[in-house]
Amino acid sequence: MLYYALLFLVIALIAAALGFGGIAGASAGIAKIIFFVFLLFLVVSLVMGLLRRG
Repeated sequence: MLYYALLFLVIALIAAALGFGGIAGASAGIAKIIFFVFLLFLVVSLVMGLLRRG
């Protein structure tokens, strides 16, 4: 049990270092861009699927 506690402590310290370093904000911005790109791909594929049936 002590092993897991120390393991989670190390993971938390690494996550805190990355989060306080500004990397989290940049990652969130990239994630938003990727989300909208794939949302656009979804809409295009739905429209193309509807046009093929008709």
